[in-house]
Amino acid sequence: MAGDRPESGEVPLLYSEGNVAARVALEREVRGWSTTELAERVTRAGVKMNQTAVWRIENGTPRRRINLDEALAFSRVFELPLEELMSLPLEGLDIDSRRLVQEAVEAFYETRDARDRLHRAVVAIADHIKAHPDSSRAIHEQCLRLMGDERDARTLSSDIEDGGHY
Repeated sequence: MAGDRPESGEVPLLYSEGNVAARVALEREVRGWSTTELAERVTRAGVKMNQTAVWRIENGTPRRRINLDEALAFSRVFELPLEELMSLPLEGLDIDSRRLVQEAVEAFYETRDARDRLHRAVVAIADHIKAHPDSSRAIHEQCLRLMGDERDARTLSSDIEDGGHY
């Protein structure tokens, strides 16, 4: 109906699309990225975008529309589920708080990935020692040489003897 549109003839943005635009600006700022850097990351994620497009999404009047491929690319680049990208930022969470939480989340996943990698390596060494029992002592000595700290080397050796890190 004609009465459903603003008088300017402009089609109103969907609420979630406005949220995505606001979140794009916030998530970019939290990460300390320029509009150019975000555009490059979106392009590397498979959706061609330039700095002007990012600026128009964040600040344009009228705001630049976001298509589904772009929304998915932003979601991938920010490592956020699409539903989260479409949600309003939490109230009471300023940029500094968001940066601290972002850093903690990144550290959490890096630590988890490192623990998983360590576990796989320890299991592989334990399996190797089972297949070659005479290599056990040399492997433990090599741990000490590479680590330099006897207590850490003993901890790793103990994990190897137990057959895993967890």
